[in-house]
Amino acid sequence: QLVESGGGLVQAGGSLRLSCAASGLTFSSYAMGWFRQAPGKEREFVAHIIWSGSNTYYADSVKGRFTISRDNAKKTVYLQMNSLKPEDTAVYYCARSRGSVYSRAEYEYDYWGQGTQVTVSS
Repeated sequence: QLVESGGGLVQAGGSLRLSCAASGLTFSSYAMGWFRQAPGKEREFVAHIIWSGSNTYYADSVKGRFTISRDNAKKTVYLQMNSLKPEDTAVYYCARSRGSVYSRAEYEYDYWGQGTQVTVSS
């Protein structure tokens, strides 16, 4: 399973670091992704990191503000979120990719966490 943590309430311009810990599934050889779902909207891609951590990809809306990273020894993936905006308010989910190819499509991810709420006040 995947368990996210680190969400909360923060003022605009602030920072949060999300964590996603894996257990009971293979982690180090799979790419990982972060997605988010705002109220009344569809879930959207946020960031992706390949198995080694050497390549990362971001949605245009978060590029330059968010950083995805991973620690394979700890079976954990992180999302550092800086310069947060009210429009970043959403439930954030981590997910394990089905394979090694970069994808923003939800169907390319097979395991999902339960999500953690991030609320950014103006």
